[in-house]
Amino acid sequence: MGVNLERVAMPSQDAQARKKNFSEVALGYNEEMAVKEAARCLQCKKPLCVAGCPVNINIPKFIKEIELGQVDEAGRTLKDSNTFPAVCGRVCPQENQCEEACILNKKRAPIAIGRLERYAADIQLERGLNKGEPGPATGKKVAILGGGPAGLTCANDLARAGHAVTLFEALHVAGGVLMYGIPEFRLPKAVVQAEIDAIRALGVDIRVNALAGKMFTIQELMEEEGYDAVFIGTGAGLPYFLNIPGENANGVYSANEFLTRANLMKAYDFPNHATPIEVGNTVAVLGAGNVAMDAARTALRLGAKKVYIVYRRSESEVPARMEEYEHAVEEGVTPMFLTSPVEILDDDYGDVIGMKCLKYELGEPDDSGRRRPIAIKGSEHVVEVDTVVVAIGQGPNPLLLETAEGLELNKWGNVQADDNGKTSLEGVFAGGDIVTGAATVILAMGAGKTAAKSIDEYLKTL
Repeated sequence: MGVNLERVAMPSQDAQARKKNFSEVALGYNEEMAVKEAARCLQCKKPLCVAGCPVNINIPKFIKEIELGQVDEAGRTLKDSNTFPAVCGRVCPQENQCEEACILNKKRAPIAIGRLERYAADIQLERGLNKGEPGPATGKKVAILGGGPAGLTCANDLARAGHAVTLFEALHVAGGVLMYGIPEFRLPKAVVQAEIDAIRALGVDIRVNALAGKMFTIQELMEEEGYDAVFIGTGAGLPYFLNIPGENANGVYSANEFLTRANLMKAYDFPNHATPIEVGNTVAVLGAGNVAMDAARTALRLGAKKVYIVYRRSESEVPARMEEYEHAVEEGVTPMFLTSPVEILDDDYGDVIGMKCLKYELGEPDDSGRRRPIAIKGSEHVVEVDTVVVAIGQGPNPLLLETAEGLELNKWGNVQADDNGKTSLEGVFAGGDIVTGAATVILAMGAGKTAAKSIDEYLKTL
C-alpha cells in the first residue's frame, strides 16, 4: 500500500466569522485526524526533519506515538526538547524548517509536523502533564534578563540542570512577544501562560516589572547580588520607522505599540479593560512580514472597514508565512504591492488623512537575494487612510546595553556572541533577537537552549 500523499486539512473558523472575533482561527486536529496524518510518516532511518528543527525534537518518535494512540508519550517526547510545544505547534514556521526537510516534499505534501505537535501538546496541557522536575541543586545562581522565548527556554533548561534561576522581565507579565506581539486569534494567551507556569513550577523565580539597565545593571547582579552567570535575552523591541515627513502625526503607530495595546492590554475588550485604541475606517500597514499580517488582521477585528498591506516588493517576495498571508487575504485585507509611502499627510489638527506614495518596479536581486525595488518617476499618488501602522522591523533596546561596560556589540547594535552564546564579558551569555536581530520564536528558543548548555558547562568550572 502506497503512502497517502494528501495531508489532513486543519479545520478553521470561517473567514467572514473570524474577522469579527479574537477567538483562535485554526481549530486543531481531533484524534481521528491526528492518527490519520501521523500514519503518513515514513519513519525514515535518517530523519532529515530532526536536523531541520532548531531544538532537535525527535520528530519520528512523537509522530509514531500519536499513530499508536500513545498521546501522553508523544507529549513527553516533545517536552524533552521543546519548552513550548503548544506555542510552536501554532506559530513556528515549520514549512521552512522541519517540514521543508520532509522527504514527502519531493512527492507532494510533507507531514503536518506542526499540526501534530499542537495536537499532542494541547492534550498534555489539558491533562496537566506538561510540568517537569528540577535537577539536584548545584548551589549556582543564574540571572536571566528578558522573559521572551529565549530567556524562558534558557531558564527552563538551567532549572532542570539544578541551578537557581531568577528571570527578570520588564513588562508586568512574562512571555515577551508571545504575550504582547502575537494576537489571541493566532496564539491564545492561556496556552502561553500554561507553558510559563510549568517553568515557574521548576522553581524559576520570575520577577516582573524589572527593567534591566534602569533598575539594575549586569555588573550589579554579578558583583552585588552574587549571580554566577547572566543570560541576556531582551529581544528586539525597539521599532524602526521610515523616517519620512509626517510620521509624528496622530494615528501613526509602531506595530509594537499597536499590537501591545491590542494583545497585552486587551484594547479589543475596551471598556472592560482600560486601554483604548483608535483605528478609524481605513488602515494602512507598512510591511509584509508576520508582524504586519498580525497588525492588519487585528485592525480588521477592531472595526476597520478597509485595511491595506503596503509593501514595496511583489507578492512573491512577501516574507510572512504563506498561511498567515493567505488568512489575511481571506479575511479581507487588501495587498498594495510595489508601493511605498514617502510622506504621511495630516489635517489642521495633526490627524492622519492619507499617504503620498510612489509606485515601484523590481530590478536585480540585492544582498538579501530578493529583487531590489526601484521607484518609478512620476508615480506619486495619494492613498486616503485614517491610521498607519509601521511594521518594517525592530532592533535592540539600548537601555541595558548602554549600561553594560565592556559588552561588545556588532554594527547593528546587537550583542556580539559566539555560536555558544558567549559574549565578551566573563560569565555573560546572550541569545535570541538581541543577538540575531528580529527572527522567529523557535530560533530564539534554539539560542536559549544552546546558551543554557554553555552556561551549565561554564558553571561546572567555577
